[in-house]
Amino acid sequence: MISDPLILTIALFGIMFLLLLSGLWIGFSLMASGLAGMLLFQLNLPPTISIWDKIGGLLANSIWNSTNSWSLTALPLFILMGEILYRTQISTRLLNGLQPWLANIPGRLLHINVVACSLFAAVSGSSAATTATVGKITLDELSKRGYDRGIAIGSLAGAGTLGFLIPPSLIMIIYGILSDTSIGKLFIAGIIPGLLLASAYAIYIVIRALLNPAVMPEEEEHYTFREKLRSSRELFPVLLLIVIVLGGIYLGITTPTEAAAIGVVGAFGLALWFRNLTLANFREAVLSAVKTTSMISFIIVGAAFLSQVVGFVGIARALSLYISGLGLSPYLLIVVVAVMYLILGMILDGISIVVMTLPIVLPIIVAAGFEPLWFGIFLVFMVELSQITPPVGFSIFVIEGISGERVGNILKATFPFFLIMILMVILITAAPEIVSFLPNKMVE
Repeated sequence: MISDPLILTIALFGIMFLLLLSGLWIGFSLMASGLAGMLLFQLNLPPTISIWDKIGGLLANSIWNSTNSWSLTALPLFILMGEILYRTQISTRLLNGLQPWLANIPGRLLHINVVACSLFAAVSGSSAATTATVGKITLDELSKRGYDRGIAIGSLAGAGTLGFLIPPSLIMIIYGILSDTSIGKLFIAGIIPGLLLASAYAIYIVIRALLNPAVMPEEEEHYTFREKLRSSRELFPVLLLIVIVLGGIYLGITTPTEAAAIGVVGAFGLALWFRNLTLANFREAVLSAVKTTSMISFIIVGAAFLSQVVGFVGIARALSLYISGLGLSPYLLIVVVAVMYLILGMILDGISIVVMTLPIVLPIIVAAGFEPLWFGIFLVFMVELSQITPPVGFSIFVIEGISGERVGNILKATFPFFLIMILMVILITAAPEIVSFLPNKMVE
């Protein structure tokens, strides 16, 4: 039996890596790691309660709490919307329409993931839904056209995390409630960092394309302005659908879940309009959406159970208390806190990280002279990083499910975008005005 939470953390990491490398389903691996943590930790339970009763209670609680959410219904709906757009070749029309406009930009259609994820992030507010929906539309299409699959996957993983930074953001809402910070100011504060992050991804793609033109198809096409306008007819139907879905949310007419349902109906209507919807491809779209949703839901349940175990045995609290006792300078404190969140991101989902650590970490940060508003955006970045941090990088698993690529290949493709996000964290730490500029202007 292990009584030290820090030693138990190391043991859990080892077990988790072994299970994931063994090829076991990800959801099972996460649940089994949580089970091992409960069995290894020295618990002081009453004689009337067995360890298996406690494990069963935690498992049932995590399954119910992680899936009993109305907002979660937006996930399968947005996935189905992407499947219909993909299966009925409407996604091909979207890329055909964008091709002339991006033809003269290094990287060309490789920029589509950054643009599409930014738009869908504003629609869904969910990293998983954004990654799954956009990935279904773009990944195979880019591969067919001869674009480098590694950059396509990496940009999807990186840009898919924008769902936490671009409003409406569930993480910002939770942080605002727990820290008594204005949620409206948090939404506004995330705009400039979100745009900077998306721009940094685009700049990286441009640089890669200039250094290695092989990441794009060899043929270079030139289009007149009239041809670009003509190609926009291919874009109009899908962009109209996105505007309707987005507009409903921003005008307060629909919730994200209702907007997702409208998106499914709209995608279905477009498929009928273009006369490329058959019973066969509609059936494929529905079945694929069910499989993807089941895969993501299973991972959510497994991650929720592991998070419950981590909280129950006191790992997050032990790390937070250890850092608070070090007596570090302000910027060294931020570095240590960032490393702590990276470690927690390997074994916890983003919401659990915020809920478990904030009551202990926030007072330390404020005492060191940092603003709660700034720390909220910093924390969002750290949660975004946790989405692409092994072994429990949620976006990594989603991409594995929709692309069929090995986790190792996905991690290799994602690493440059991980470093870009780290640089953005350094930038907002060195220049906190990036976060506070817009909220201060709004107050004035």
